Amino acid sequence: MSGELILLVDDEPNIIELAQLYLEREGFKIIAASDGRAALEAVEREHPALMVLDLMLPEIDGLEVCRTLRGRGDPVAILMLTARDEDIDKILGLELGADDYLTKPFNPRELVARVKAVLRRGGSGTAPQEGEPIKIADLEVDPLRREVRVGGELIETRTQEFDLLYTLARHPGIVLSRDQLLDQAWGYDYYGNTRTVDVHIGHLRRKLADSRVSIETVTKVGYKLIP
Repeated sequence: MSGELILLVDDEPNIIELAQLYLEREGFKIIAASDGRAALEAVEREHPALMVLDLMLPEIDGLEVCRTLRGRGDPVAILMLTARDEDIDKILGLELGADDYLTKPFNPRELVARVKAVLRRGGSGTAPQEGEPIKIADLEVDPLRREVRVGGELIETRTQEFDLLYTLARHPGIVLSRDQLLDQAWGYDYYGNTRTVDVHIGHLRRKLADSRVSIETVTKVGYKLIP
């Protein structure tokens, strides 16, 4: 993980300097951009492993940058920064394909922890990788190939969607709380931001719409996977 290229995108120089200082201490290589247009050009030119992306940017805002990258199939991991502590901003960012979010002002040590966690998930994922594929009705989840199939047809899933589905599939019929899902599928402390679980559950439900398996909500408790 150390030595990977990180793109910092923010129009506040002090934020760039602080993040760069802490990330370089951990061995990461850093490049920076101060607006959305420059960020898109940097991703295309430099192919960073991860982008720390501010929501409020000149030229093109962070949400549009995220939408553009995912629209063209770019796999760069995205950690979104927002100065607005509103769920709608965070949810929209996750819906557009951001991998994680952090609200300003932030502790730079937490930023480093989030960057490392996102990069870990983007590699081998946090869910255990041993064992045979799990089959439930017409659903098959293969942890070694990191593939999901419904009725034999391959279903495309993003890294975090796969880890979440695999966690549920390992406990069929058992209710897992949002905190348990965060711990097992995300693999680090999400500081109580369980709304991200709901967003990813929504993604999975749409992708499993034609399956004989469903994700059931247990009110005020969590979720379970049932045939």
